[in-house]
Amino acid sequence: MKPIVQISLDLTDIDEALETAALALRAGVDWLEAGTPLILAEGLHGVRKLREAFPGIPIVADLKTMDGGYLEAEMMAKAGATHVVVMARAHAETIKCVVQAGKDYGVKVMGDNLGCPDMVEGARFLEDLGCDYVIHHIGYDERRGIAAAGHRMPSPLDQLREIVKAVNVPVQAVGGLTLEQAIQCPQFGAPLVVLGAPLTIDADAFKTADGDLEASLRKICAAIHSQTINKY
Repeated sequence: MKPIVQISLDLTDIDEALETAALALRAGVDWLEAGTPLILAEGLHGVRKLREAFPGIPIVADLKTMDGGYLEAEMMAKAGATHVVVMARAHAETIKCVVQAGKDYGVKVMGDNLGCPDMVEGARFLEDLGCDYVIHHIGYDERRGIAAAGHRMPSPLDQLREIVKAVNVPVQAVGGLTLEQAIQCPQFGAPLVVLGAPLTIDADAFKTADGDLEASLRKICAAIHSQTINKY
């Protein structure tokens, strides 16, 4: 598959999320993500607003489902989400329920391996249970806690090639990546590239002279879309 650019709307205000989403889509972003902060703040209403504003655009609802899988997936599907997220650390029955809801309501399931003792086995587990995508995810608290203890902060890139080799579904890498690292993900075989929002464009190669965020994002999308997937 060709690289896909997804913007994570990790915002707590729906109006700001809608404004950011519109800017991102103009710049060439492919998928919108209702990030966990937005879902906590706005719930189903936030997803509905995104769907109303952007018909036909894929919307990922980052639910991080741990239980009640069928109902959560059903609710978000009815609100307009096209993708939902379930955690590998959930019980297998919860993952199966989300996968079944995905089939029943026509949404894709993204399995997140955050917190797995063995990240590669966690990815395989998710694929084996029917997830359509794997999110290889190093958590915010995990990264910061390890760094605060004086150790090297882990990165999703550390095991990304192993994850890609281990599964046959598309992989997305999330967690503390710099902008330049995110752009490199297709070279690791991971076609789904996530850009966080609010965006902090800190890579000199993509800054515009006038600080135009939309123009910078357009350059980033072009750099990602121009790549071919290097599947190891």
